Amino acid sequence: MPTLTYPHWRDVPANTWRWPNFSAAEIACRGTGAIKINTEALDKLQALRDRLGKPLIIRSAYRSPEHNRAVGGAPASKHMQGTAFDIAMSNHDPAAFEAAARAVGFLGFGYYPRSGFMHIDLGPARSWGDPFPARPVPFALELPPAREVLSESRTLRGGGAAGAATVGAAGVEVLQDVLAETQTTIQPLVPYLDTLRWVLIAIALIGIAVTIHARLDDWKRGQR
Repeated sequence: MPTLTYPHWRDVPANTWRWPNFSAAEIACRGTGAIKINTEALDKLQALRDRLGKPLIIRSAYRSPEHNRAVGGAPASKHMQGTAFDIAMSNHDPAAFEAAARAVGFLGFGYYPRSGFMHIDLGPARSWGDPFPARPVPFALELPPAREVLSESRTLRGGGAAGAATVGAAGVEVLQDVLAETQTTIQPLVPYLDTLRWVLIAIALIGIAVTIHARLDDWKRGQR
């Protein structure tokens, strides 16, 4: 079981640290800054982090003998060997956390629900403390899709644009006929009105396309 000891975590060579989700400062003694690196324990800790896919908040890792005495640790605490970690349960379900920790090879478990953390170590296999109470898993209610507000509806907007443009194009065509028959002095405007009619027809076609797209998109969303 390879173990490396340094008088302070800042003395750890950066190129030897291979646990990407943890820093030497997190693993070091909170009281003295000294660090004992047990590579097997840290490999399992990284494997646990990878398995859970969320941060592990370390309350305590390595403890120097003097710091262990100061915090009231057990005389033969695994923390002094660098093979134990106290992990906060604030962002974990304790049952799922314990199952994952056992799966990656941790054997010793201490439960501290009042303090909000779980102790894990390399063994021997044992456990102590009061189990964490079961946590309910909240699920959001599954609701049907809300109806679109009419003023924000893509279907309404597209259909409205198509309808308005169609009516406008028809109106321009009628106006052309009237001007051609009764207002010879402004007949030069008739070609421009013809262009306007085609513009309005194009807007109508775009509005129809938007309406069809919105209908298809709403149908697809309803299939998810």
